[in-house]
Formats: sequence, C-alpha cells, structure tokens
Amino acid sequence: MLCRRYILISFLALSTFMSIDSIYAQTNEQKALEAKREQLQKEISEINRLLFAEKKEKGNVLDQMEALDNKINVRQQLIRVTNQQSNLLNRQINANIRNISKLRNDLKSLKEEYATMIQKSYQNKSKQSRLMFLLSSENFYQAFKRMQYMKQYTEYRKEQGEQIMEKTEDLTQLNIDLTDQRKEKDQLIAMNNRAKAQLMKEMKSQKELLGSIRQNESRYAAAIQKKKREARKIDEQIEKLIRSAIAASNKKAGTGRVAKASANKFILTPEATLVANNFSANKGKLIWPVEKGIKSQGFGVYKDAVYPGIKHQSNGVIITTDQGAKARAIFEGEVIAILSVPGGNKGVQIKHGNYISTYYNLSDLYVKKGDKVMIKEELGKIYTNRSNGQTRLKFYLYQDTSRLNPEEWVYQL
Repeated sequence: MLCRRYILISFLALSTFMSIDSIYAQTNEQKALEAKREQLQKEISEINRLLFAEKKEKGNVLDQMEALDNKINVRQQLIRVTNQQSNLLNRQINANIRNISKLRNDLKSLKEEYATMIQKSYQNKSKQSRLMFLLSSENFYQAFKRMQYMKQYTEYRKEQGEQIMEKTEDLTQLNIDLTDQRKEKDQLIAMNNRAKAQLMKEMKSQKELLGSIRQNESRYAAAIQKKKREARKIDEQIEKLIRSAIAASNKKAGTGRVAKASANKFILTPEATLVANNFSANKGKLIWPVEKGIKSQGFGVYKDAVYPGIKHQSNGVIITTDQGAKARAIFEGEVIAILSVPGGNKGVQIKHGNYISTYYNLSDLYVKKGDKVMIKEELGKIYTNRSNGQTRLKFYLYQDTSRLNPEEWVYQL
C-alpha cells in the first residue's frame, strides 16, 4: 500500500508540474496577444483621430483612399489577433475541461481509498488490537517495523485527507476559471463581431470611393503624378545635400585623406566614429522623430490603393501627428543642411557620424546649419495641411549615400 502511495503522489506531482508549465506558456501567449490587440486598437483610434478628424474638409481622394486603406489593414490585423486570442482561450477551456474530468476521477479514487482505510481502521481501532499486534511480534526488530508501519499508516491517512481537500479546492478553482474563460471568450467573440461589422462599413466606403475615383480617372492620375513629382524633388535635394556634406566634410579632413576616400562616404574622425558606432548600436531602439503619432506610409515599394498594378516607391516614412507637433532629433548629432524645396516646405538634416536623419515638411525651424543637437531636441514645427487638416512629417534615414529603412531603426515604427 505504501509503495502504491508513493507512485500515486509522484504521478500527481508530475501531472501538476506539466499542467503548470502548460498554463504558464498559454498565459504568456495570451498576454502577448492582448498587448498586440490593445496596440492595434490604439492605432485605429489614432488613425480615426489623425486621419479622419476633419469631416467637412476631407482633402483630395488620394488622401482619403490612403487613409481608408491604412485603417482597413489595421482592422484586419485586429480581427486576426482577436481570433488568435479566442482560439487560445478555446484550447485553455478544453484543457480545463479535461483537467476537471481528471480531477474528479482522482478525487473519486482518493475518496474510495480513504473510505476503505477508514473502514479497516475502524475495525481495528481499539488500543488493545494495536497493542496485541505489537506484542505478537516474534522479535524486537519485527515489533519495531510494525510500529513504523502503524506510524506510516497514520501519516498516510492524514496525507490522503489533505489530498482530498486540495483536490476539492483545485476542482472548485478550475470551475471558476472555466466560467471566467467562457465569459472572456464570449466578450472576444462580441468584440470581433463588432470589428467585422465596422470593417464591412469601411470596405463599403472604400468601394464607394473607388467608384467615384474611377468616374474621374484623369483627376486621380493627376493627383498621383503630382505626388510623385513632389517626392522626387525632396529625394533629389536630400541626396544632393548629403553628397555636398560629404564633399565638404572630407575636404576639411585633409587633402591626403580625400584622395583615398570615396566621394560617397564620410571620412570619420575618432569622435565621429564613436557617434556612428553608438547610433548603429541603437538600431531598432531609436526614438520616434515626433512625440506621438502613427505611421501613415511605410518605406519601400507599395501597391497603389486604387490600381494595385501601379507600384510606388517611398524612400522614407510618413508619420501623421497632432496639429502643432514638433519634429525632434532621434539621436545626438550636427545639423549639416537646411532643406527648402521650391513650392514646398522646409526640412532639417542631422549627421550622426556617417548616418543622416532628415525631417521634412516643417513650417518653422528652430535650428540652423552647424548647430549641435541632443536627442529629443526640437527641430521645428511640422506643417499642417489646410485642405485636409493633417499634420505629416516625412522622415528619411541614410548611411552615407545609402538609403536605410527607418522602420528597422526606430522602435516599433
């Protein structure tokens, strides 16, 4: 019986540890999904606040289409994450149902075994019976072993009673957890249904907007071409100023070294090398160039929102923020150029060793060429478009003359 007791306890302990590991892993996954869902909900709120704030003055159809496409993409991500949460909860619910069934069986076995022990104990409960059991021993060693057995038997009975209490408490708690999980799953399903209904409305709005655009394709095409020309002007001036800064910096470094240097790379002093190394070490951890906002256009090639066959190239990212917001330095450095695009707004270029960050679409500047700036230092006020009420910063990142993807460098951009 004692051997059976140790086997049973070991089995129960192993089962408990395995269950705890599984629950811990699922809890961490659930926390990660919940954090992601909250982030997406916040992003949708920011899109609504920043991109759809002006109902009377919505701006051109291109802005409307991009804003709707952005929100639909985030909404679809939200639905996927909520589905993942619901599926995970469903697995947890099924696991708890299995655990409840197992606990009930364990509890039943423990109670039956305990009842049998109590019955036998009652039959031999008299002190005289126990004394006779000891006195009938053939020798002292056997009497000692019998005494040990009686002591272990009493302890085992106590352990069995405690296990029954623990199992009963575990069963009660699992039933409470199961009820809570089912409520949480119902809430997630309800939230997902609301998100899907909202997605359908947004897709309907997008379809209606597409219809209005396709009735006047020439106007839409003109808006695209205008946007591309503006982007080219900015890109050309950014790269021109970077090359000019490289030439000036390398000339200052000395003629002997210039002859060996590439025209497309900065010759770095020991101090500049230290700044560049620190900047590189912070890849993926750099601060946003605005205090708060949303990424409304990413880096690289992307499909047109209306005609997917048309591709666009973005050499930086566009961040939409609040009216009156200020652009801020993402890292310490030196202002090497002030941008001023004809017919456009202003911009600032900051050199961080051989890395260059560019902040464009500013209405007011707070720095000048040659200024040393610190991380988070305000560089200028971001321009607010009067036609649609949107405040957008165009942010670019280069290493020498090579374009970098800011999304890989700025934290959670």
